[in-house]
Amino acid sequence: MAPAGLPVSAATARLSQTLAQDPLPSGGRIGYDSHMPRRKIIPDHEVFAQIRHLIVASGDKAATFGAVSRATGLAAPTLVQRYGSQEGMVRAALMAAWDDLDQRTEAAEADAELSPKGAQAMLKALGSDAADAPDLTLLAADFRDPPLRARAERWRARMEQALSLRFGGGAKGKDMAAILFAAWQGQVLWQAAGGKSFRLKDAIKRLD
Repeated sequence: MAPAGLPVSAATARLSQTLAQDPLPSGGRIGYDSHMPRRKIIPDHEVFAQIRHLIVASGDKAATFGAVSRATGLAAPTLVQRYGSQEGMVRAALMAAWDDLDQRTEAAEADAELSPKGAQAMLKALGSDAADAPDLTLLAADFRDPPLRARAERWRARMEQALSLRFGGGAKGKDMAAILFAAWQGQVLWQAAGGKSFRLKDAIKRLD
């Protein structure tokens, strides 16, 4: 009986196409690494973490079935059966990261008081200095993908609404929230390149 997911014929065709682009590891066995024991079961969240690590290190094209197989110990046919395509696998990993960010945003919003200081606290809780902070630059890596772009747009709208409330709402609060969000995201995007960056509290003082 075929396992859940792709039909056997479709999975086989997908695997053949994948192997043409991503050769077998040494030894001729799919997903086999002589230094890594084969793992038969590994949860999605662990697979997704490895995929995101590959993307950060070398870009989304590096997260092939073969590369993920070597990183996780799962056989490439298992990955094909589970995720269908390389694009689908990468999308699933990034969607899981968006799910995590939504949960963190909900918690940060609940903890932040309704004041400019609360806006600062909220952004700080989601920033790169926070423990186990989400990589926001990774989530913005490919807005050409419509589902990922839609998630980003919903999150931005949610963030701007929450920030607006902490600046008193109304048209002024909405404008201040949009400016602060754009400045914060610009800081997140470019801080990896180094150089002096502004402090959020200074930006909020100029807006308030």
